[in-house]
Amino acid sequence: MKSKLLLLFLFILLLVVVNLAVGTVSIPSLAVVHILTGSAEESEIWTNIVLQSRLPQTLTALVAGAGLAVSGLQMQTVFRNPLAGPSVLGISNGAALGVAFVVLMSGQLGGVALSRLGYLGDAAMSIAAIIGALLVMLLIIWISNRVEGRGTLLIIGVMIGYLATAIIGVMKFLSPEEDVKSFVVWGLGSFSRVSGGNMVLFVVLMCILLPLACLLVKPMNLLLLGDRYAANLGLNIRRARSLVIVSSSLLVAIVTAYCGPIMFIGLAVPHLARGLFRTSDHRVLMPATMLCGGLLALLCNLIARMPGFEGALPVNSVTALVGAPVVAAILFRRRRMSV
Repeated sequence: MKSKLLLLFLFILLLVVVNLAVGTVSIPSLAVVHILTGSAEESEIWTNIVLQSRLPQTLTALVAGAGLAVSGLQMQTVFRNPLAGPSVLGISNGAALGVAFVVLMSGQLGGVALSRLGYLGDAAMSIAAIIGALLVMLLIIWISNRVEGRGTLLIIGVMIGYLATAIIGVMKFLSPEEDVKSFVVWGLGSFSRVSGGNMVLFVVLMCILLPLACLLVKPMNLLLLGDRYAANLGLNIRRARSLVIVSSSLLVAIVTAYCGPIMFIGLAVPHLARGLFRTSDHRVLMPATMLCGGLLALLCNLIARMPGFEGALPVNSVTALVGAPVVAAILFRRRRMSV
């Protein structure tokens, strides 16, 4: 297990260097190391590209991928559903609804769209996404304390997501074409939106939330045993379930606020980690899922801005194209071994 975790960590270090070196402007790996360590003076252009553009994008992809993967693992554990992901309770839809209000409706209500105000508009979109996601999370927590059974809560979460999507559809219908295009572009997801102080804040928030998620490993292992058995072992089922949902929701809210809705990683990476490590013990799965999530996000970010593409491909398209075959191969391999 430790050797596999170490191997994943080394692959991540390699992908970090490659992400910093490869792009429209090719920069030698040795020059990248010199720029990061300050051990030798390199071209000012290369230095600006690495430090101002590629490094923030790389760090954003790394922590966002880890956060979404952990969120997906938590949702699949709580609901014992292999198809559960970060968006299963409508948290991502709540964030999208908040952004839709800023991008689509603020111009109608206030005369000028906040999304067109540069840095202020970006900050408004991030704040709106966090508020929208947290409001949905609070609603889900309130409902979870009043309904019995995971299935009912899961269905209610899906319905909340559909409701938010319907409201967004109405906003699109009533909004100018330019604002609709801005919202659609945001919905494609991107790791390149975060830079400067925003990047530092984003990384700090994720570095706080991810270790806190690791503190829930023991209750998550007990939840796998079934509610009745876990309760007999002294676990407060409702409290544990609420804590896991809060942790997952906060991770999704922060990532969506800064990067937009990044699909597939939260759903697929927990299966990838289980297939690679062949265990359901969250003491192993939690760090494995973080590393796999960060690795897959870095790989997708690299492909999205490979030389030959004008600008960058939508991250959501790349995550599905890269991740789906890998996860399918892992699942088929596990099935063959179990027969």
